[in-house]
Amino acid sequence: MSIDFKKFKAATVQTSPVFLDVEKTIDKAISFVKEASANGAQLIAFPEVFVAGYPYWNWIMTPVQGSKWYEQLYKNSVAVDDAAMQPLYQAAKAYNMHIVIGINERGDSYGEIYNTNLIIDNKGNLIGKHRKLVPTWAEKLTWTSGDGSSLKVYDTEIGPIGTLACGENTNTLARFTLLSQGELIHIANYISLPVAPPDYDMAEAIKIRAAAHSFEGKLFTIVSCSTISQEIKDALRNDVPNVDELLSRKSSAFSGFIGPNGAVIGTPLIDEEGIVYADIDLEKCIQPKQMHDILGHYNRFDIFDLRVNTAPTRKITFVDNHEEFNKKS
Repeated sequence: MSIDFKKFKAATVQTSPVFLDVEKTIDKAISFVKEASANGAQLIAFPEVFVAGYPYWNWIMTPVQGSKWYEQLYKNSVAVDDAAMQPLYQAAKAYNMHIVIGINERGDSYGEIYNTNLIIDNKGNLIGKHRKLVPTWAEKLTWTSGDGSSLKVYDTEIGPIGTLACGENTNTLARFTLLSQGELIHIANYISLPVAPPDYDMAEAIKIRAAAHSFEGKLFTIVSCSTISQEIKDALRNDVPNVDELLSRKSSAFSGFIGPNGAVIGTPLIDEEGIVYADIDLEKCIQPKQMHDILGHYNRFDIFDLRVNTAPTRKITFVDNHEEFNKKS
């Protein structure tokens, strides 16, 4: 039986959420789903924590100042089965669309929010979620680390999809773990971060990371990055009067497509809001493997051995008899 390498049109979005407003952000996402469907797309990628906002205060306020904003973010975080999320799942089915979107996922404890990417299939089923393994730098003030149970690739009608959020696209071992599971479509989503060091070109850095993953794995990478709206800056202005200076800089956002040869497909979006498309032909992932197949002939697994703990983190273990409890671990 021959392998069926899919061909399809994909869309990626570069825009801002409706800041700390779950329902309005979901509505905004659905409007892009409708637009992408009308243009023939079967997959759409949305930015990191698109629902419903990124904790920019961690970068431009003291932790004490930012504490009230954490509370607001927690109140506007979501569980995957919340009623507010259902319209998005329904839209995926109604418009025959695969969706990968970032959310602030509410944990069981009030000090627990996860940076999570959802993978929704074209039947409206939530087929997977990936929690960011390590929050980056100041993000540690907000997000709890995910675990290895979410390092998965998901089979869909258009092909095998994997995803990582923002800085973890630099994590070589996380990327290899996805590649080893047959990933051919990688969704890398980001936020615009103008507060990076002055000599750091965020848009270029995003492109480099996407190109590295595509070139090493011989697959398609789809990048979706958020933007910082005037609404976001105005919301933070009372606490940070010079917010415009801190959160405005060119070349802070990149969204687009990278092919299996590591080259950009079409014209990406740099800083501007919008939606862009690319035709994806997964058959193009085959030929480059002849040169470098790091999952096969171009590796030495008799030398290298990567083990990945995919067990979910357990916070507590209940033991209901004294004998078991008194055993030495």
